[in-house]
Amino acid sequence: MFILASQSPRRRELLQKIVPDFEVQPATIDERQVPVTAPADYVQMLAQLKGESIAQKNPQATVLSADTVVSFQGTIYGKPHDRQDAAEMLRQLSGSTHQAYTGVWLSIDGEIRKTVVQTDVTFWPLSHEMIETYLDTEEYRDKAGAYGIQGQGSLLVEKINGDFYNVVGLPISTVARLLTAKEAD
Repeated sequence: MFILASQSPRRRELLQKIVPDFEVQPATIDERQVPVTAPADYVQMLAQLKGESIAQKNPQATVLSADTVVSFQGTIYGKPHDRQDAAEMLRQLSGSTHQAYTGVWLSIDGEIRKTVVQTDVTFWPLSHEMIETYLDTEEYRDKAGAYGIQGQGSLLVEKINGDFYNVVGLPISTVARLLTAKEAD
């Protein structure tokens, strides 16, 4: 049995590209209780806590969990609280390069495999009108950094350096390699 420990519809869609049959069991952890550290350490800890909570209930299953954040100049941007919060995030990211980090945690037969993938994303300079037009799509909801690169948010992006699917929320080429790795990282 293979379990995805995430409620993200984007992760579900991406995982189907490499694992056709799996169950979804979202992990319920209080992310506010996890100390905010460096972005890579933070997403790895969140992914681990989510994965462990599901693996403990399903010791015979292969369990995959992941968590994604956006980071800019040392500040972690999670999901915006509201439209105003999203607008402020986009203003800060405008015309600059930020990082998307995804922590991946995998348990196969009790063996833990984990990694963090980083992708650099550069936004075009964004006018107030461009930000408001994007926010009108409501695509920013439930997205780290207040944008979805796979949708209308792609219009905000000048370039990326790294794994596109990492920015979406699951670096599937990395996950595929973790699934077939002989040893854990």
